[in-house]
Amino acid sequence: MRVMVMGRSGQLARSLAERASKLELIALGRPELDLECPGSADAAIRQFGPHIVINAAAYTDVDGAEVEPGRAFRINAEAAGEIASAARALDIPVIHLSTDYVFDGSVTGALIEDARTAPLGVYGRSKLEGEEQVSAANPKHMILRTAWIYSHFGRNFVKSIYEAAESRGELSVVADQRGSPTSAMDLSDALIALLDRWDGQGSTYHLAGSGEASRYELACEVMAVRNRLGLHVAKVEPIESDDWPGRAKRPRISILDCSKFERDFGIRLPEWRNSVAEVVQRLAAAR
Repeated sequence: MRVMVMGRSGQLARSLAERASKLELIALGRPELDLECPGSADAAIRQFGPHIVINAAAYTDVDGAEVEPGRAFRINAEAAGEIASAARALDIPVIHLSTDYVFDGSVTGALIEDARTAPLGVYGRSKLEGEEQVSAANPKHMILRTAWIYSHFGRNFVKSIYEAAESRGELSVVADQRGSPTSAMDLSDALIALLDRWDGQGSTYHLAGSGEASRYELACEVMAVRNRLGLHVAKVEPIESDDWPGRAKRPRISILDCSKFERDFGIRLPEWRNSVAEVVQRLAAAR
């Protein structure tokens, strides 16, 4: 199976490249694919003729989106629609990665796919519009919302906490935001398994790591694993969201209910603590 992944340098694309040994994986980024340039996605899809497209490309700087709303909407919404439309012209299904930030964080329990969307900031609004454009452009689509992605690749919360502990004795971490930490490796494994089980029917699903955590609890777990490995451990102090500088508002509670995905495809991601341990161990091994 020839799988095209949009967003070559992202955590998911790099994880897929590592895990998908039995697939013909084509991961695209600049200069072959420039999502700020209309027509770029269409040319790439026509050139390579994949069996399926996974759109993992996104403008992910949540605070930056408040300053560059045009770029955020161009990449997260308009380009997403163009990818889906180009794929439809060749009867190719699309899996489009979205986010828990399409919700406002006002629901205390786990969120199902039909829960009311109400993004708090530009990033969330641009991702929600991307969902809408993909759905409208290609009937063979899956909107796959995930959350709090981390890995040993690129920039992410777990890696930042791990690296900060190398040189700092104390870290302040927000304790009043709760979500579903998700390993990019686990997400990649699920996507690979999904390819043989999805019939292309248009749908929206949630897929994230099992369990829930606050960012503070996630940081504490990183320290716990570092401690088991005999590495320096920083003290983690809990703070409130209002005490952390940032332009964008973030949902306080955005735990994703993934039971629909598990029911339909028999796939459940591992418990997040196990996956954090794997990532921290890989970071330590690379020192």
